[in-house]
Amino acid sequence: MQTTSDEALIGRIAAGDKLAMQVLFARHHVRVYRFVLRLVGDPSRAEDLISDVFLDVWRQADRFEARSQVSTWLLAIARYKALSALRKRPDEELDDETAAAIEDPGDDPEVAMQKKDTSVVLRECLTKLSAEHREIVDLVYYHEKSVEEVAKIVGVPENTVKTRMFYARKKLGELLKAAGVERGWP
Repeated sequence: MQTTSDEALIGRIAAGDKLAMQVLFARHHVRVYRFVLRLVGDPSRAEDLISDVFLDVWRQADRFEARSQVSTWLLAIARYKALSALRKRPDEELDDETAAAIEDPGDDPEVAMQKKDTSVVLRECLTKLSAEHREIVDLVYYHEKSVEEVAKIVGVPENTVKTRMFYARKKLGELLKAAGVERGWP
Protein backbone atom coordinates (compact mmCIF):
# COMPACT_ATOMS: atom_id res chain seq x y z
CA MET A 1 0.00 0.00 0.00
CA GLN A 2 2.93 2.37 0.71
CA THR A 3 4.06 2.18 -2.94
CA THR A 4 0.58 2.73 -4.35
CA SER A 5 0.23 5.95 -6.34
CA ASP A 6 -1.82 8.80 -4.92
CA GLU A 7 -4.25 8.49 -7.82
CA ALA A 8 -4.79 4.80 -7.08
CA LEU A 9 -5.33 5.65 -3.41
CA ILE A 10 -8.01 8.17 -4.37
CA GLY A 11 -9.75 5.48 -6.42
CA ARG A 12 -9.68 3.12 -3.45
CA ILE A 13 -10.90 5.87 -1.12
CA ALA A 14 -13.82 6.49 -3.50
CA ALA A 15 -14.68 2.81 -3.04
CA GLY A 16 -14.66 3.24 0.76
CA ASP A 17 -11.18 1.86 1.56
CA LYS A 18 -10.26 3.25 5.00
CA LEU A 19 -6.68 1.95 4.83
CA ALA A 20 -6.11 3.88 1.59
CA MET A 21 -7.37 7.01 3.38
CA GLN A 22 -4.92 6.42 6.23
CA VAL A 23 -2.03 6.04 3.77
CA LEU A 24 -2.98 9.21 1.88
CA PHE A 25 -3.32 11.11 5.15
CA ALA A 26 0.07 9.86 6.36
CA ARG A 27 1.71 10.93 3.09
CA HIS A 28 0.29 14.43 2.86
CA HIS A 29 -1.00 15.72 6.21
CA VAL A 30 2.26 17.39 7.31
CA ARG A 31 2.71 19.30 4.05
CA VAL A 32 -0.95 20.37 3.95
CA TYR A 33 -0.86 21.33 7.64
CA ARG A 34 2.20 23.55 7.14
CA PHE A 35 0.57 25.23 4.15
CA VAL A 36 -2.64 25.92 6.09
CA LEU A 37 -0.69 27.09 9.15
CA ARG A 38 1.14 29.67 7.04
CA LEU A 39 -2.20 30.95 5.81
CA VAL A 40 -4.14 31.07 9.10
CA GLY A 41 -1.28 31.52 11.59
CA ASP A 42 -2.98 29.48 14.34
CA PRO A 43 -1.90 25.87 15.00
CA SER A 44 -5.19 24.70 16.52
CA ARG A 45 -7.20 26.30 13.74
CA ALA A 46 -4.89 24.71 11.17
CA GLU A 47 -5.45 21.28 12.78
CA ASP A 48 -9.22 21.76 12.54
CA LEU A 49 -8.95 22.78 8.91
CA ILE A 50 -6.76 19.76 8.07
CA SER A 51 -9.45 17.50 9.49
CA ASP A 52 -11.98 19.25 7.25
CA VAL A 53 -9.70 18.88 4.21
CA PHE A 54 -9.28 15.15 4.61
CA LEU A 55 -12.95 14.70 5.46
CA ASP A 56 -13.73 16.38 2.13
CA VAL A 57 -11.28 14.04 0.41
CA TRP A 58 -13.11 11.06 1.94
CA ARG A 59 -16.48 12.40 0.82
CA GLN A 60 -15.43 13.66 -2.62
CA ALA A 61 -12.82 11.13 -3.76
CA ASP A 62 -15.17 9.93 -6.48
CA ARG A 63 -15.18 13.46 -7.95
CA PHE A 64 -11.38 13.62 -8.40
CA GLU A 65 -10.83 13.99 -12.15
CA ALA A 66 -7.01 13.62 -12.19
CA ARG A 67 -6.56 16.91 -14.06
CA SER A 68 -3.76 17.69 -11.58
CA GLN A 69 -1.66 15.82 -9.07
CA VAL A 70 -3.41 14.65 -5.91
CA SER A 71 -1.11 16.91 -3.84
CA THR A 72 -2.23 19.90 -5.92
CA TRP A 73 -5.87 18.95 -5.38
CA LEU A 74 -5.28 18.63 -1.62
CA LEU A 75 -3.59 22.05 -1.45
CA ALA A 76 -6.44 23.62 -3.45
CA ILE A 77 -8.99 22.21 -1.00
CA ALA A 78 -6.84 23.36 1.93
CA ARG A 79 -6.48 26.85 0.49
CA TYR A 80 -10.23 27.17 0.01
CA LYS A 81 -10.88 26.00 3.58
CA ALA A 82 -8.26 28.36 5.02
CA LEU A 83 -9.46 31.40 3.12
CA SER A 84 -13.07 30.64 4.06
CA ALA A 85 -12.04 30.38 7.71
CA LEU A 86 -10.17 33.69 7.51
CA ARG A 87 -13.22 35.42 6.02
CA LYS A 88 -15.34 34.17 8.92
CA ARG A 89 -12.93 35.57 11.51
CA PRO A 90 -14.40 38.65 13.16
CA ASP A 91 -12.18 41.68 13.08
CA GLU A 92 -10.76 42.14 16.53
CA GLU A 93 -9.55 45.51 17.67
CA LEU A 94 -7.12 46.12 20.51
CA ASP A 95 -8.26 48.44 23.21
CA ASP A 96 -5.81 51.13 24.36
CA GLU A 97 -4.87 49.26 27.53
CA THR A 98 -3.99 46.06 25.67
CA ALA A 99 -2.07 47.95 23.01
CA ALA A 100 -0.04 49.78 25.68
CA ALA A 101 0.81 46.47 27.35
CA ILE A 102 2.52 45.10 24.22
CA GLU A 103 6.27 45.26 24.67
CA ASP A 104 8.59 46.75 22.08
CA PRO A 105 10.72 43.86 20.81
CA GLY A 106 13.24 46.21 19.15
CA ASP A 107 15.26 46.79 22.32
CA ASP A 108 15.46 43.14 23.36
CA PRO A 109 19.07 41.82 23.09
CA GLU A 110 17.81 38.38 22.05
CA VAL A 111 15.95 39.90 19.12
CA ALA A 112 19.09 41.82 18.13
CA MET A 113 21.05 38.55 18.03
CA GLN A 114 18.35 36.83 15.99
CA LYS A 115 18.47 39.56 13.38
CA LYS A 116 21.96 38.39 12.52
CA ASP A 117 20.57 34.97 11.66
CA THR A 118 19.62 35.09 7.99
CA SER A 119 16.86 32.51 8.27
CA VAL A 120 15.14 34.50 10.99
CA VAL A 121 15.44 37.67 8.92
CA LEU A 122 14.08 35.85 5.88
CA ARG A 123 11.05 34.59 7.81
CA GLU A 124 10.41 38.08 9.15
CA CYS A 125 10.64 39.53 5.66
CA LEU A 126 8.27 36.89 4.28
CA THR A 127 5.63 37.95 6.81
CA LYS A 128 5.85 41.51 5.47
CA LEU A 129 4.82 40.44 1.97
CA SER A 130 1.19 40.75 0.95
CA ALA A 131 -0.94 37.64 1.44
CA GLU A 132 -1.04 37.01 -2.32
CA HIS A 133 2.74 37.22 -2.68
CA ARG A 134 3.39 35.16 0.47
CA GLU A 135 1.06 32.45 -0.80
CA ILE A 136 2.82 32.24 -4.19
CA VAL A 137 6.28 32.11 -2.58
CA ASP A 138 5.08 29.42 -0.18
CA LEU A 139 3.66 27.21 -2.93
CA VAL A 140 6.63 27.63 -5.30
CA TYR A 141 9.54 27.41 -2.86
CA TYR A 142 8.25 25.43 0.11
CA HIS A 143 5.86 23.09 -1.71
CA GLU A 144 7.86 23.01 -4.97
CA LYS A 145 4.79 23.52 -7.14
CA SER A 146 5.09 24.57 -10.77
CA VAL A 147 3.58 27.78 -12.07
CA GLU A 148 0.81 25.72 -13.70
CA GLU A 149 0.02 23.92 -10.43
CA VAL A 150 0.07 27.16 -8.43
CA ALA A 151 -2.34 28.70 -10.94
CA LYS A 152 -4.75 25.79 -10.41
CA ILE A 153 -4.46 25.94 -6.61
CA VAL A 154 -4.91 29.69 -6.37
CA GLY A 155 -7.40 29.94 -9.21
CA VAL A 156 -5.63 32.62 -11.25
CA PRO A 157 -4.02 32.59 -14.72
CA GLU A 158 -0.41 31.39 -15.01
CA ASN A 159 0.75 34.87 -16.06
CA THR A 160 -0.72 36.28 -12.84
CA VAL A 161 1.31 33.74 -10.87
CA LYS A 162 4.46 34.79 -12.75
CA THR A 163 3.73 38.47 -12.15
CA ARG A 164 3.09 37.93 -8.45
CA MET A 165 6.28 35.89 -8.20
CA PHE A 166 8.27 38.67 -9.88
CA TYR A 167 6.96 41.35 -7.52
CA ALA A 168 7.26 39.06 -4.48
CA ARG A 169 10.95 38.44 -5.26
CA LYS A 170 11.55 42.14 -5.85
CA LYS A 171 9.86 43.16 -2.59
CA LEU A 172 11.59 40.38 -0.66
CA GLY A 173 14.96 41.51 -2.03
CA GLU A 174 14.26 45.07 -0.88
CA LEU A 175 13.17 43.89 2.57
CA LEU A 176 16.25 41.69 2.96
CA LYS A 177 18.56 44.49 1.87
CA ALA A 178 16.90 46.86 4.36
CA ALA A 179 17.41 44.21 7.05
CA GLY A 180 21.13 44.05 6.29
CA VAL A 181 21.18 40.92 4.16
CA GLU A 182 22.96 42.00 0.99
CA ARG A 183 22.54 38.79 -1.00
CA GLY A 184 18.86 38.32 -0.48
CA TRP A 185 16.98 36.68 -3.31
CA PRO A 186 18.63 35.09 -6.36
